[in-house]
Amino acid sequence: MFFKEIQGQQSLQNTLTNAFQNQHLAHALIFNGREGSANLALALALARYLHCENKQGNESCGKCNSCLKHHKLIHPDFNFIFPIATTKKVDSKPTCQNFLPDFRKIILKNPYFDLSDWLFFIGADDKQGSIPAEESRKIINILSMKPFEAEHKLLLIWLPEMMNVQAANALLKVLEEPPQKTTFLLVCNSPQSLLPTILSRVQPVVVPDFSEIEISTYLQKKLDISSEKADNIAYLADGNLAEAIRNIEEIDNDNYLWFQEWMRECFKRNYKALWERMEKFDAFSREIQKYWLQCGLDICRESLLIYYAGDKNVKVSTLKLNFLTAFSKIIGDIDTIKKLSEELGIAIYHIERNANTKMLFFNLSLRITQTFYQKTK
Repeated sequence: MFFKEIQGQQSLQNTLTNAFQNQHLAHALIFNGREGSANLALALALARYLHCENKQGNESCGKCNSCLKHHKLIHPDFNFIFPIATTKKVDSKPTCQNFLPDFRKIILKNPYFDLSDWLFFIGADDKQGSIPAEESRKIINILSMKPFEAEHKLLLIWLPEMMNVQAANALLKVLEEPPQKTTFLLVCNSPQSLLPTILSRVQPVVVPDFSEIEISTYLQKKLDISSEKADNIAYLADGNLAEAIRNIEEIDNDNYLWFQEWMRECFKRNYKALWERMEKFDAFSREIQKYWLQCGLDICRESLLIYYAGDKNVKVSTLKLNFLTAFSKIIGDIDTIKKLSEELGIAIYHIERNANTKMLFFNLSLRITQTFYQKTK
């Protein structure tokens, strides 16, 4: 990853590279940014720059032996730790080493992914994901060895907030007594979830969200999306590039259609169709199930805004506006929207805690049906 490949972030690039050139770069950095930000991309670009044998000002040369290895993420002095989970392939005491080839593949494909993308990629989308205690020993083993090729070792920890307590304590220990010639790069979405003692020992790098222009430019240049479609996706993404990339297909398929049909079946009290939809819902991964219910929460909020303030106050594509306008007439009051939102929120909570999704979804459908019935009678 080169700094020049990252949309925007020029100021952060200069700050990081100048700190290195002036020997002021901290031994441990934490790149704090929301999901879909450039925090991982910046950490990867900095790692390449630090190991580059022929730096070109504030950029890596891209041609030296070190850069060529970073291009494939196989430099022996660049190590990764990241959340994992059991899968069909690795069903007992998984480690990051088991998934390292997959982690390299997803980064090389798209460095703006999030945890749900990663778990889906390795076939663990029905799991929560964590950095297990076994990785604490890996941290100590990695840092106890001398560098193989470079002058210093790099350890990138993606989502350290997902660390098991034992792994977090091991990280704290090495941060308190850092080995020589070692740099830690922590890539974090929720720094408030980390131990305060860890946060006190790392230099924060605050990574801002992408702007709409930056997201649109990336989609057009990297993914060959038309300018009109890219602008529409960027408008809806709210600074989250990972969400924008996921929405490329959703914009084509109209992701509101599934929710629209479900609400129509609830409104008509079509219990046979709801039963069939329950079977389809159960076939989704838990992450997709949560995604659809969260989509429902967004629709409720947007419909209420349309009902009270008009469509100019809602960020939606023109393809979805007709449905939202019609839906707002059905749920257009505080009491109804509150009931629907509460039911959807409770359902998301129970899915995260591994509830039986068939029973949950059908019961949710019945409750929504009852809410519509009380509204219209």
